[in-house]
Amino acid sequence: MDASVEGFLTELEIQRRASPHTLDAYRRDLVRLTDLAAGTELSELKTPQLRRGLMQLHAQELAPRSIARTLSAWRSYYAWLARRGVIALNPADGLRAPKRPRALPKALGIDQAAALLDGPATLPNASLANDSLQVRDAAIFELFYSSGLRLSELVGLDWPGGLDLDAGEVTVTGKRQKTRKVPVGDKALTALQAWLKLRPQFLRDEQPALFLGRNGTRLTPRQVESRLAQWAQRQGVGVHVHPHMLRHSFASHVLQSSGDLRAVQEMLGHASIAATQIYTHLDFQHLAKIYDAAHPRAKKA
Repeated sequence: MDASVEGFLTELEIQRRASPHTLDAYRRDLVRLTDLAAGTELSELKTPQLRRGLMQLHAQELAPRSIARTLSAWRSYYAWLARRGVIALNPADGLRAPKRPRALPKALGIDQAAALLDGPATLPNASLANDSLQVRDAAIFELFYSSGLRLSELVGLDWPGGLDLDAGEVTVTGKRQKTRKVPVGDKALTALQAWLKLRPQFLRDEQPALFLGRNGTRLTPRQVESRLAQWAQRQGVGVHVHPHMLRHSFASHVLQSSGDLRAVQEMLGHASIAATQIYTHLDFQHLAKIYDAAHPRAKKA
């Protein structure tokens, strides 16, 4: 290993207090740079050589995320050399890693959403308290799917707070402290009204949270994630369901029915329409499945 690399890693460890995991990652990425140099001093490598190195990593089918991390390590190392006057220009500047394919969010099918929400996910030998908590959980999951809230937005709701049952809407404060109003569907309103009748039995010390735990405190995001996973398992949905999947399902199903991308953007609270456009890909996948199943010339022989 080049002595300058060891100096760079030592500074990361001592002055920047990098974690062992980060140091190991940098070391691996700089070993790749040493292999690329093939005996040449690292300080003598130029931009074309680094570009060929990135192409080699791509040809070796290294994941785009890993290539981007490797390039970042190289850029940081050469910036360190430049600050010390070893090189005049950073040869990694201007290089770009391959674009990472954007993973499509996982959404439930409409039938899966119905299987999740229709009917109680009853517990064997459930106590009265557990029955009440299941009513609460049903209200949580209906609201998730009805309004496409983020998990942080949902657990942050107070009562009466931003929930207006008469108007059928909920007001939440999302990212960048941006407030928005979202409609609440009839089934979610019914589930919420059922929970609000039972909520007083869990209320402690005038806790304002809409959704309370057994001990009267505000539910945590982790508790909601756990309850949803258990609920989905009991309902036989067949996939691991997490809160954000209900938000994705809301967006995908509303877009399939309405085709109104701008309305979905506003309901999700996305700052940019680009963040919402990913759901058009989900919609296309839905249409493609219908086509494959229905078109007489679509099936492979």
